Amino acid sequence: MQDNKGFDDFFFRFDKKYRKKMTTRMKRRITIYQIVISSTFVLKRILDISFSLVFLIAFSPIFIFTALAIIIEDPGSVFYTQTRVGINGKEFGFYKFRSMVMNADKMKDQLLQQNESGDGVIFKMKKDPRVTKVGKLIRRFSIDELPQLLNVLKGDMSLVGPRPPLPREVAEYSISDHKRLDVIPGITCIWQVSGRSDIPFEEQVELDEMYIREYRGIWNDIVLLARTVGAVIGGKGAY
Repeated sequence: MQDNKGFDDFFFRFDKKYRKKMTTRMKRRITIYQIVISSTFVLKRILDISFSLVFLIAFSPIFIFTALAIIIEDPGSVFYTQTRVGINGKEFGFYKFRSMVMNADKMKDQLLQQNESGDGVIFKMKKDPRVTKVGKLIRRFSIDELPQLLNVLKGDMSLVGPRPPLPREVAEYSISDHKRLDVIPGITCIWQVSGRSDIPFEEQVELDEMYIREYRGIWNDIVLLARTVGAVIGGKGAY
């Protein structure tokens, strides 16, 4: 019995020492991981601010001409501010150039039965009667999205990330769909360069989750921004 007790004591001490070593190693790895994640976030934020400022300056003539065109065709507000849901479910004001008539929101209830998205979560119509002539043009080339550079500067959005949904869309999300809210939303992401509005909602969610899981990173963000230019010029899936 004494021999067994000594044997057990030896392994107890060995196991305790091993567990302590493993705990120290795990803490070290966790610390390194947190440093890497924090550094990546800071670098991404620096790039977001830098690129946004450059784009705002470079596109300032487009801002002026677009604003004048909107006012001339349909007098009223140049910008349209909409409530969207960001990271961790936080709501924020989402900026766009107004591409529809002034009473577009009131008209929407009358058009719900003509929703062409096919899944009921998002509303899309290729020939939406609320869209103005200027609106069709700026939507085709994603000019209506340019004011979101201000959202990026404020920190509500990033240049690259899942698109921020509407509160009513989030209300219909499944548990899996909520994964889109785990990161800061962006102006462009994988499905924006893969067909835009032509892609069904479920596939949009899958592509956003793929970005979060596998493609999130500075280099991939730069690649997606470059591909976005080609997608905008092509105009495929924009309406």
